[in-house]
Amino acid sequence: MDVYGTDSDARHGPDGPGGATEPTGPTEPTETAEQAESSGPERTADPRDVRPDAAVLDPGASVSTDAPALYPEPRTGVAALSPRYQIGAALALAVVAAVVCVHVGMVFLHVAPSNTLTKAHGKAIDDWIYPEFEQNWKLFAPNPLQQNIAIQVRAEVQSTDGDVRTTGWYDLSAEDGRAIDGNLLPSHTEQNELRRAWDFFVATHDSTNRSTGLRGSLSESYLRRIVVLRLDRDDAAGKGGVVEHVQVRSRTTNVPPPKWSTEKISDKPMDRVLPWWSVPAADTDGGAE
Repeated sequence: MDVYGTDSDARHGPDGPGGATEPTGPTEPTETAEQAESSGPERTADPRDVRPDAAVLDPGASVSTDAPALYPEPRTGVAALSPRYQIGAALALAVVAAVVCVHVGMVFLHVAPSNTLTKAHGKAIDDWIYPEFEQNWKLFAPNPLQQNIAIQVRAEVQSTDGDVRTTGWYDLSAEDGRAIDGNLLPSHTEQNELRRAWDFFVATHDSTNRSTGLRGSLSESYLRRIVVLRLDRDDAAGKGGVVEHVQVRSRTTNVPPPKWSTEKISDKPMDRVLPWWSVPAADTDGGAE
């Protein structure tokens, strides 16, 4: 029989040994284009299906950032310790911080001027400091003032008609205080000039106002010139008047201790009156002798 015949056996091939054999196992049906469109939308890839090494195998592949890291970063420092050791480290740090604070406080009280705390606990402070932590410097030099000192001055003025009159007391310290009060940037003159001049005079004179050194006359000239210039600023001499003599005095009042202190001090003011000083022309002009 002709293999190219038109019968049905020719179309499917012969069954004989010389022809093509039919497949013995089941075959998957071929899906046509119409069936693919009717089967629904194409399924997208799930990020969880992406392998960790997908980026290595396929550089163009996208890896979801929501996926958990395979190798979390290791903990460092105290966080890497177990809870028991973390508690121990916290306690050790607390002890070290407490010791440092106590030591700094003891050194501060040791170098600070004498005060209520050092008087009450001086032995404990010395036991802590000596001999390992001995200090040979002081926190304040000189010690801060614990007194309110008011400097006042009055003058003998000769008027144009030749009469001599004595003015009242001018409180120069109070004037400086009013100039400083409420001033964000007070001048150095208002804060320190008069106070330093008085400290200079007291340091170079004894209780009877006698000079104790070579700088005694210099301190007198410095203080006298300052008070004369202040009187001129206050127009103490008046129109046409001339300041002939000046007299300076001080009133010292101790600053009261705090309520919790057991220290007892006098609250009585102490006055110190200097002799009358003649005023040379150089002082009234503001120049040097």
